[in-house]
Amino acid sequence: MNVSIAFCHPSGQWPDTDSADPQVVVHMTSSLPETLRVRFAPSPTGFLHVGGARTALFNWLLARKFGGQFLLRIEDTDRQRSTDESTRAIFEGLEWLGLNWDEDVVYQGANVARHAADAHRLLESGAAYRDFTTPAETERLRAEAESRGDVYRFDRAQAMLSDEDVAARLAAGAPYAIRFRVPEGHTEWHDLVHERIAFPNKDIEDFVILRSDGTPVYNMAVVSDDIAMGITLVMRGDDHISNTPKQILLYRALGAHVPQFAHVPMIHGTDGKKLSKRHGATAVGDYQHQGLLPQAMLNFLALLGWSPGDDTEVMTLSQLVDKFHVEGLQKKAAVFDTKKLECMNGQPLALIPIAELAAVVAPMLEKAGLATVAELKAREAWYHGVLELLRVRARLTDEIVAQARPFFGESVEYDADAVSKQWRDAAVTADVLQATHEALAELPSWDMAAMEERLRTLAEARGISGGKIFQPLRVALVGLTVSPGIFDVLYYLGRDRALARIAAAVQYLRAG
Repeated sequence: MNVSIAFCHPSGQWPDTDSADPQVVVHMTSSLPETLRVRFAPSPTGFLHVGGARTALFNWLLARKFGGQFLLRIEDTDRQRSTDESTRAIFEGLEWLGLNWDEDVVYQGANVARHAADAHRLLESGAAYRDFTTPAETERLRAEAESRGDVYRFDRAQAMLSDEDVAARLAAGAPYAIRFRVPEGHTEWHDLVHERIAFPNKDIEDFVILRSDGTPVYNMAVVSDDIAMGITLVMRGDDHISNTPKQILLYRALGAHVPQFAHVPMIHGTDGKKLSKRHGATAVGDYQHQGLLPQAMLNFLALLGWSPGDDTEVMTLSQLVDKFHVEGLQKKAAVFDTKKLECMNGQPLALIPIAELAAVVAPMLEKAGLATVAELKAREAWYHGVLELLRVRARLTDEIVAQARPFFGESVEYDADAVSKQWRDAAVTADVLQATHEALAELPSWDMAAMEERLRTLAEARGISGGKIFQPLRVALVGLTVSPGIFDVLYYLGRDRALARIAAAVQYLRAG
């Protein structure tokens, strides 16, 4: 990996910040590292959100494209907010999307001892120092700064003590935090998305790496874990850009290689603001339960901040792997449009093998109380046939379940608008449906060609159009004015159920 950090300092050692002005310069090429190890590192303080899922997908695609490893780290050091439920939701979301990881999951909370040891290594090397400033003193200084109209900023001089003072405080058991000693100069890197990014080190105050209770702060834990995991490229949201110079300084101070960095754009709602709950569902699990297919979600997420370089919008996962390249990563914020997502879902919904769709929908039908998975399995050919009818009219599997309801049970509810529109004259409609019942009941076989011929002959004999029979019949069969083709509906309802519903409609009309 062509990564190095050079100091413009004659000794080549970690500089004394009181000496001449050293320059911290990170030299990076724009090429990918030879050994590609990437990671997705969510905090289990909530469900897997679309932004995190998009980051995981980009890392996964990169690893699969170039034969690297995709690793998963659960950053559970926030014990108060981290939950097992959130951890399970992260696993389930990634598994639903098909984003498998290559090694055992790393739990950050299990590595706190190493994080602390790395912080003490920095202390011993002089790259960090003890800060005995008490919380009360910090609050006093903060209040004074605010009273002057200033923003409080930690001053290293506040913590500088003589060796004798430090030894005395340690002997007395005084608590202390460990702060990183930020050198003078600037820190820059070549970002695979944003190209050159540079930070003046004077804008980075000496930051805490180990709290007084012995727990590591975020940047210390992340760097320690990334070094231990051998991470060679860090791809994450560009809200982390401000953390990167601190992390680069920590890598260098620990004597480790600095990984490549790629900061992908944030995701906004259609109003241009950062995606949040006000825009609707933001958790991956919500979309799964609303009837999205993982293929559509992956396709949609991939196009949030990345372009294949052509007009292709519909891609399978293997095609995404084949087309993915870092040059296609975009700098501007991506827009999460739920309508477009639902539209994109309709395409794989119509194209995936019927057996795969059946496996997705069956538990949903069972949950809706329409049929058990076992019952559907026993009538597999019929079930697949119904799905073929319905999926071309749906964009979500939820819609398939709703449209499937008339194909189950013995009766249907009549929509009021459908009744007023198609059964306006109750006596005439009852007469037409009675004749329809008789014509269909006489059929020797229940096939669609015979049904169509018999009902068109009936319409001709009565001097009316086919629609005058088909539309009232549709309401009798499904309770609505819209459905798949009327002869498909008759066929999949079956002779007994279809005839029973027509008879029930006649009785309803004559009773009214």
